[in-house]
This record gives sequence, structure tokens and C-alpha cells, in this order.
Amino acid sequence: MQPKVTDLALELAHAKGFVRARELAHVGASGEKLQQLLRSGALVRISRGLYATPDRALTELDQLVQLSIKYPHMVFCLLTALQIHGLTTQAPHEVWVAISSKARAPSLIYPPLHIVRFSDLGLGIEQKLIDGVVHIPVTSVAKTVADCFKFRNKIGLDIALEALRDAWRQKKVTMDDLWESAQTCRVANVMRPYLESLV
Repeated sequence: MQPKVTDLALELAHAKGFVRARELAHVGASGEKLQQLLRSGALVRISRGLYATPDRALTELDQLVQLSIKYPHMVFCLLTALQIHGLTTQAPHEVWVAISSKARAPSLIYPPLHIVRFSDLGLGIEQKLIDGVVHIPVTSVAKTVADCFKFRNKIGLDIALEALRDAWRQKKVTMDDLWESAQTCRVANVMRPYLESLV
């Protein structure tokens, strides 16, 4: 016996956390069927073209999950990456994202984005699992720390130093990771005295 479209749609939504309209369409839940699921309360609309089950507990990172689904070419970096990695107690008032130097910047009113163009966007990126169901692209801990030194004029040297100390104290990086990222980001000379003070 074939599983019902409703069951397939809900199974997909539970498995992924958030599900896009086109993913629901693949299992037959588009148009009127999707409207039925919304009217019955089986699914709720999170934002345009994005749905979830009503029992899904929302977290502070859900906004980032939604952004990564809608704009898969963006990578969370700098202050937002620090937040994702648990290296800051502050929630930035903008979402910091990196895009490649030639990519088109998304036009978004909310949430406010702080866009940084990276020439080396493919380096030091990892997929961070959120709530056990959704992966979002974020710069690795070591790359984030090196980026903080690279963009210290934008975010402040104090934030870069705090990120370095916290990442080291929490054992989220090794010295080799930090040194490699410092060289990749061309901030090895800037970071060297701070790295030497850790050991």
C-alpha cells in the first residue's frame, strides 16, 4: 500500500525540521494539498515557501536556518559564526554572512545582513548541525578566529582576542588549526604574538 501524501509530507517535515515548498511538491503536497495541510494545522508557514510542523520548538538559530535554506550560497561568518560556535555571549544585531567576491548580494529587509565578500570562500567552511536536523554553512572555529583578526578594523581587536582566548580555553581549536587559518587569511604576522602567548 502506498503511503499517503499527508504522511509523506509530515515525515519529510519532521526529518528536516524546515521544508521548502518544492520539496513538499516532490512528495505530492503542492497546491491544494499543501493548503489542506496548512488549514488543518498539520503544517505551519514559517516564511514564504518554507514550512514546518507546529510542534517544532523554535530556537534562536532558526532565523539562520531559514536564511541558509533560502540563500545556500551564503556562509555565516565573523560575529554570527562566533555566536554559532558558542564563543560569544552577545547576539549581534546583524547577521554576518560571507559571499564570494562575484556573487550577487541578497536584498533583504529583515533580518539585517552584514555582508562580507571573501575571495577564499571555499576554505575553512563546515556544516554545523542545528537541532539535530538541519545543517548550516559556517566558517570553522579556526577560520572564524583568523577572520576576526583579518577584519579587526570592522569588529574590534578586543573581539578577536576574546574569540582566540575562548576558542583555546574551550579546546575548540588546536595550535596547528589556528596557525594554518592565520596563514590562509594572511594574518600570521598579526596573530603570531597572541598565539605565542597561549602556550
